[in-house]
Amino acid sequence: MTWSTGLAGLAAGLVISVVTTPAGVSGAVFLLPVQLSVLGVPSPAVTPTNLLFNVVAGPGALLRHHRAGLLRDPLTRRLVSGTLPGVVVGAAVRVFAVPGATVFRLLTAVLLVPLGLWLIRRTVRPARGAGDAEPSPRAVTGMALAVGVVGGVYGIGGGSLLGPLLVGRGMSVARVAPAALASTFVTSVAGAGAFALLSLTGTGDVAPDWYLGLACGLGGLVGGYLGARLQPRLPETGLRLLLGTLATAVGLLYAVQALG
Repeated sequence: MTWSTGLAGLAAGLVISVVTTPAGVSGAVFLLPVQLSVLGVPSPAVTPTNLLFNVVAGPGALLRHHRAGLLRDPLTRRLVSGTLPGVVVGAAVRVFAVPGATVFRLLTAVLLVPLGLWLIRRTVRPARGAGDAEPSPRAVTGMALAVGVVGGVYGIGGGSLLGPLLVGRGMSVARVAPAALASTFVTSVAGAGAFALLSLTGTGDVAPDWYLGLACGLGGLVGGYLGARLQPRLPETGLRLLLGTLATAVGLLYAVQALG
């Protein structure tokens, strides 16, 4: 990795994390296309590199939330208990079932376009009477397990998907964000470790790009801390629309590249 590539990764991690952290998203979901198309990380190594980004970047925002006492919510334990085993399964699926770049781009499109459009729709036309009602503990854990598998394949830890899903169900961003970020951090540690072990037995670019992952993560560490500080000052509606628009745009871009 050249110094210019490392600097570009640092800047990308910083900017993306500042924007996404207030909504409970680590930024890995938007860093992925940058790593693939701009920084040249091969597939499937891009997935564990993204998980490494989450591991390094996560403590910045979590430190702010811990100081505010926001990590004691039972929602945090439910998300972690579901996504943690799911991300390990997802890592194995990513290596042995969908290693090709074309398949991976199609997967990102199928994942991001519906999620982005759904988030925009839920923001513009919120469900009536949703309030801040929390789904049942069993439903939350089951949802976290399924999202953990997808997150392991996609390299985002799982929390980055659970955040938009739970906020779309009517829960407040202020409550969901700390739990989703904590889930992302814990599952990313497990996912990165699983990929490191699989790289010892698998073939191809399975191991993460350690230096680039660390560079992006250091940017995310600073950006996540700043984003968590900005959360009380940012309008929730505008941030939801921004995340939904970005997710939809990135998904459409990868669909065009995969089918072109």
